[in-house]
Amino acid sequence: MDRIIYFLVAPLLIFISRLPFWFLYLFSNLLYPLIYYVFRYRRKVVRKNIILSGLSKNKKQLLKIERNFYRYLCDLFLEMIKVRGMSKKEMMSRFKITNPEILENYAKQGKSVFVMAGHYANFEWLLSLGHHVSLKPYGIYAPLENKFFDNYIKKVRSLHGSFLISRKRFSVEFTAMQRAKELSVIGFAADQSPRKNKRNHHLTFFDNEVPVFTGAERLGKEFKVPILMAKIKRVKRGYYETTIDLLADDPTTVPDYQITETYYKALENQIKENPTYYFWTHNRFKLMRQKQQ
Repeated sequence: MDRIIYFLVAPLLIFISRLPFWFLYLFSNLLYPLIYYVFRYRRKVVRKNIILSGLSKNKKQLLKIERNFYRYLCDLFLEMIKVRGMSKKEMMSRFKITNPEILENYAKQGKSVFVMAGHYANFEWLLSLGHHVSLKPYGIYAPLENKFFDNYIKKVRSLHGSFLISRKRFSVEFTAMQRAKELSVIGFAADQSPRKNKRNHHLTFFDNEVPVFTGAERLGKEFKVPILMAKIKRVKRGYYETTIDLLADDPTTVPDYQITETYYKALENQIKENPTYYFWTHNRFKLMRQKQQ
């Protein structure tokens, strides 16, 4: 069945990836009312998340953020698919790094780095980071159950010089990279909800206590790797720029959880600047602690 689904869907994805951007955005404009009004894709989750964030003071503001987000979500889905049909030149013209020298300085020191990023703006195009720096990009991910789509995603990312590492094998594979002196930049999608666990670290995110992944910080301390944050900004439709900020040059010198908390505060400020581009469909607050009366 997995094979059948793949061979039915993959040709459509390849076809869409070869369409020009002007046509993709025309299609996105038509897709928005279907996703928002007809299919009502995850509307309850999105609305709950926006309300819990406290960014909307009234129903009018809530609907404005919600509708702007869904318009952008349609763009984002199509931009993700488009990756396969983009050349290196086109990707570099549409996704720029404002300060690649901060990464290159670590490369000159013979150091790999970890980069934390939220699901904000076109986080998927960060896979093109290798076009801008000499470090080899990797992303930590959970392999898909459908091995055909899993291989498809790996192939698409490799077209722009980025590779995937299963989160279950990261320590083994990164240890091998360190021994081989392979310099890399490892991307952590660092704003998802972890599984329910009594040992989870909780912090305040939009005035709500939520559990968070601390893997980037923990592994940064274990391997003594600098930790940075990628802040993606949408310049205009189809164009983005990313600024890299330092969180910890030597994580072993920073108190536990401080790096993670600094990252989340920076992400919260970024979302407050323009909530349209945050991935509100992800149920960020599902395991939050109830406030004491």
